[in-house]
Amino acid sequence: MEDNTVKATKKKSLYSRITEQITGVFLPIISYLTAASILKSVIILLGNFDVIDTAGGVYKIFYAVSDGFFFFLPFFLAITAAKQWKADPFIALLIPVAMLYPDLTAILENGRELSFAGLKVLPAIYHSSVFPILLAVGLLKFVEIPCDKYIPEAVKGFLKPIVCCLIVLPVTFLVFGPVGTAVGDFLTNIFSFIYERNAILAGAFMGFFIQPMVALGVHWSIVPVSIAAIANNGFDVIMPLLGGAVYSQSGACLAYALFTKAKERKRIGYQASFSCAIGVTEPALFGVTVANIRVMIAACIGGAVGGAIVGFAGTHCTSFAFPSFVTCVAYVGPGFVEFLFSMVAGFIVGFVLTACQKKWLQSLD
Repeated sequence: MEDNTVKATKKKSLYSRITEQITGVFLPIISYLTAASILKSVIILLGNFDVIDTAGGVYKIFYAVSDGFFFFLPFFLAITAAKQWKADPFIALLIPVAMLYPDLTAILENGRELSFAGLKVLPAIYHSSVFPILLAVGLLKFVEIPCDKYIPEAVKGFLKPIVCCLIVLPVTFLVFGPVGTAVGDFLTNIFSFIYERNAILAGAFMGFFIQPMVALGVHWSIVPVSIAAIANNGFDVIMPLLGGAVYSQSGACLAYALFTKAKERKRIGYQASFSCAIGVTEPALFGVTVANIRVMIAACIGGAVGGAIVGFAGTHCTSFAFPSFVTCVAYVGPGFVEFLFSMVAGFIVGFVLTACQKKWLQSLD
């Protein structure tokens, strides 16, 4: 009889099974994520250098299509998740239709509450989110099973979507969305508590956790905090802490691409590294690091190093912009040199820590 230990090693870990499913959801749109991020960065650069008018139609239209991809990401994820989990794609699309309906977003994304059958629908940010739509489509798959079994064929065409919506949408708005927001708020509050006592430690904390927060789609909780700080104080200290984490992902993905032998992995790694270099990490997260925990840890450590450097320098940003070399004009001022150095340091640490795992990278299929 085969040893139980050997059998256990043949079984995939829970993390591996989960990341396989997540990778299957994101892999079909990785190239489009990269394309949108490149287009967005080019448009921003041309606008910053006054090559095109930021108030004109060229800028507005191309920025809309590039930024819009990320804004409406739940729609794309509904399609790919439905395909991955064999749910009905058209019913799945009804979920983000409700999540991003303007009347609802105007209420829920501005901190106000709704009442649903006597229950409070708590505020949540659904644009660009990941966590709520994946859980919702996962639930939809299980709801469809009894629907397919018990609803007569004669009425299934219209009754099945109604039943699914009656079950999935309330759970999404009452549970999945608020949970994601609560996770983001919890981490943001921890950061604020630490920052008041030790800015270096707070920078390392935020630098380490920000990209896992992005992967879950809960990073939007820091956005209103940052914007409010700029409006009230004229500057923000949170956004500069994130630069090292962005470029650590880039360095980790470059090492991943260089040392893995699989051609498809190389292609995705190079694309992801370049995308991070212009400030967009989603292709890296969903194409490389989420599915490879060792690479993710290496990138998070690099982000912590970069965040600690900025925390030490006390870098400010005077206008809201996610950190990158493309948007670094927003960070000009005290600590600007250290901000640039934090991105370089993050890149180097992410690259080196990933490259140190060369043998493991080469063993990947």
